[in-house]
Amino acid sequence: MDKGIHDPSILNDPDRWRARDLAVLWHPCTQMREHHAVGQDSLPLLPVASGDGAWLVGHDGSRTLDAVSSWWTNLHGHAEPRIAEAIARQARTLEQVILAGCSHPPAVELAERLLALAPRQAGREPLSKVFYADNGSAGVEVALKMAFHWFRNRGDEPRRTKFVALENGYHGETLGALAVGDIPLYRRIYAPLLAEALFAPSPDAYLARDGQGAAACAEDAADALARLFDEHAGEICALILEPRVQCAGGMRMHDPVYLKRARELCDVHGVFLIADEIAVGFGRTGTLFASEQSDAMPDLLCLSKGLTGGFLPLAAVLTTQTLYDGFLDPSRERAFLHSHSYTGNPLACAAALASLEIFETDDVLARNRRTAARMAELAAPLAGLQHVADVRQAGMILAVELSRDGNRRTPFDPSLRIGLRAYRAALERGVLLRPLGDVLYWMPPYCIDEAQLELLARTTAEAIREAVREAAPCA
Repeated sequence: MDKGIHDPSILNDPDRWRARDLAVLWHPCTQMREHHAVGQDSLPLLPVASGDGAWLVGHDGSRTLDAVSSWWTNLHGHAEPRIAEAIARQARTLEQVILAGCSHPPAVELAERLLALAPRQAGREPLSKVFYADNGSAGVEVALKMAFHWFRNRGDEPRRTKFVALENGYHGETLGALAVGDIPLYRRIYAPLLAEALFAPSPDAYLARDGQGAAACAEDAADALARLFDEHAGEICALILEPRVQCAGGMRMHDPVYLKRARELCDVHGVFLIADEIAVGFGRTGTLFASEQSDAMPDLLCLSKGLTGGFLPLAAVLTTQTLYDGFLDPSRERAFLHSHSYTGNPLACAAALASLEIFETDDVLARNRRTAARMAELAAPLAGLQHVADVRQAGMILAVELSRDGNRRTPFDPSLRIGLRAYRAALERGVLLRPLGDVLYWMPPYCIDEAQLELLARTTAEAIREAVREAAPCA
């Protein structure tokens, strides 16, 4: 009998394993031709048998440092025993139940915990209701629909049908979320299917004029947002943005003053503020939620990715009593009928509760501050490399932007695939660095230790040098 993919002999034979995989799987966010290719244009496949803290482990015992937290989801380390045990304990009691008309303890307890931890702002109504979804894109869809539907239920704002988003922003791959994203690689092909959104200039500090600081750059972008709001007064139902870091947009970072200004403008124009903290929430930028750094509470807060510590898919949208009350009506058309089969899944909620408990018992945020400081020290020499245009950091997110001669205005020709070359070079050295174009970034699990950080820094420098050297004959 065929032992299947779990046969160690297959996983220890890269060619056999690769053929088996490519015969049946279509991998996400991948040009599959690169996996089928050989040589310099190929994209390697990494066989993973298990996880151990910050390591991904192969059947042959090989260990690869997960420097990107498995798409930014893993917080406390792979196979974290406390979360695994919480899931197992819950599975022996209740694995799934419809949340329409039913309730269960993990969903209620998690909602209570999230609301207690949520950002607050003096004089503002707190976030007091939680709506669950299955993943980040679905959570964004929930927030967008809620904002639009609330105004429709009021009846006196028939023109409020537009959303404002930021240039270079990203909010997911479903059509509603894609409509408020502004990364051409993901958006362009589907543009005919998308609702029209309004895009405001990004506060991205990388775009600052010579001599201009990050705060001044953010203020300029906020002024542009104010003009856009004025031009479309009475038409906008919500502004959606990623606080502090536009992650899929190349880990571009901005000053917290922008969110504060955005909050003020939303108040002036009667517009909902949606904070997409799917990637930046749960300690990634130095505080539990990035919004806390601006003292600006959103009307809708989208959470996912690290919510369960990276164990199971789950999203949560937190909002206010005022928004919730706007749907209370005898008419079912005025109800929010959005649903997912696994909404509030007990196993996922149990994992999230265990993850939040680890934050408290291990004082994760304090440890993260120490780790982030060490990351900054180790990354400092990278800024001196010839082809590094920028090294930037927000807490446990650190990005290295590459360019032809270290100048922000002279990017590499995309055809050189510098990021892909660096990815391959790092993987050969035992580090998973999945680039965003020509941006290499560190977003490791919070359990990463000193030796692993040193490996990460050393490998990043070596990967940059090798990628540039390898591309030189093609330039």
